[in-house]
Amino acid sequence: MIQVNIHEAKTHLSKLIAKVLDGEEIIIAKGNKPIVKLVEYTSEKQKRTLGSAKGQIFIADDFDEPLDDFKEYMF
Repeated sequence: MIQVNIHEAKTHLSKLIAKVLDGEEIIIAKGNKPIVKLVEYTSEKQKRTLGSAKGQIFIADDFDEPLDDFKEYMF
């Protein structure tokens, strides 16, 4: 783990990013007090599984029939 101050981080951001992509963790400090950690971003998307909701969804045979409450609005 490498610790750098804010000025050094701004000056050498590209080099620090390259180190992070190589697996390093970079700590950015202000007045020798660590304030942030620079780490590689990884997407945590889950893969979709086809058919995973099978049996959980029910659509009634008459779901698209007009509702009795709205008969007076029908032509």
